[in-house]
Amino acid sequence: MRELGEFALIDRINAGRVQTEDVLLGPGDDAAVVAAPDGRFVVTTDMLVQDRHFRLDWSSPEDIGRKAIAQNAADVVAMGAAPTAFVVALGCPADTPLELVDGLTDGMWAEAARAGASIAGGDLVRSRDLVISVTAFGDLGGRAPSTRAGARVGDTVAVAGRLGWSAAGLAAFTADVASADLAEARAAHRVPQPPYAAVLDALDREAVDRPDVPPVRSGAGPHALTDVSDGLLADLGHIAVASGVAIDLDSARLRDPALERIAALLDADAAQWILTGGEDHAFVGTWAPGRDLPAGWVVIGRVVAGHGVTVDGVAPTGDGGWESFRGAESASEGEPR
Repeated sequence: MRELGEFALIDRINAGRVQTEDVLLGPGDDAAVVAAPDGRFVVTTDMLVQDRHFRLDWSSPEDIGRKAIAQNAADVVAMGAAPTAFVVALGCPADTPLELVDGLTDGMWAEAARAGASIAGGDLVRSRDLVISVTAFGDLGGRAPSTRAGARVGDTVAVAGRLGWSAAGLAAFTADVASADLAEARAAHRVPQPPYAAVLDALDREAVDRPDVPPVRSGAGPHALTDVSDGLLADLGHIAVASGVAIDLDSARLRDPALERIAALLDADAAQWILTGGEDHAFVGTWAPGRDLPAGWVVIGRVVAGHGVTVDGVAPTGDGGWESFRGAESASEGEPR
């Protein structure tokens, strides 16, 4: 980095990249211009810090780049919007190898493309540690946002994506166990795989069903929606509080035999990974009772009167999920989050 310099590095990062049609003006000016077709846009930002959220001895630069984009894209999709653009701020030491930055940007662009968007610009700064801050934009397409506040008593609770695999991967990295059977879990921890299409296809179906509806929820899509970043119990707890309801989960529907086999290798509890492990960036939502769920969604519980989240009618004990200022101080002491 020191030898190449900032502006040459910017040229290197952007060389050969093609913007999507949502980016009206990309890198090269004082700011980017991003389309907002219905007059609004969804925006979110998130940050990754070396040895807090990732470790270079566990993850490749491509993995880290994909993860940085995925966790932001998942937040946009969880609001019912299609990702349109990302801007990225990168801080790194002057002696950072160019190959590491190349890997980061390749991973970011690959995940941005998987989400249907592109990287419109960003910033570079010298810093002590590797720090990545991503801001993501999304288009609601004329729909009202999907929030945490719409759950209704009687709704079905369903999930799209896998739960507990990132937590299993963390356990696999920290355990002194040599087994090829742990490779899938480690990969899940390195790079989340949010099932963007499971949400966006359902929302597209809603728009087709009611094309003349003003921007309010028509009832065809989820009543409430969030991504699972802090743990299933924690994130459903946010829906329960925002909606003024209770949520009861069915433990039998949450079981994952493949995850249970990994837990047996590590002398761990797969159910705990599923309930409290974060960073899978699956999506969980509540749907009108009795409706056919879109492809990729699996029923795991129901919305009931009351408050809080229960499992088989019983309030869980212990840690309910991740909180940034309550966890370990670094990735070497606990979960990189």
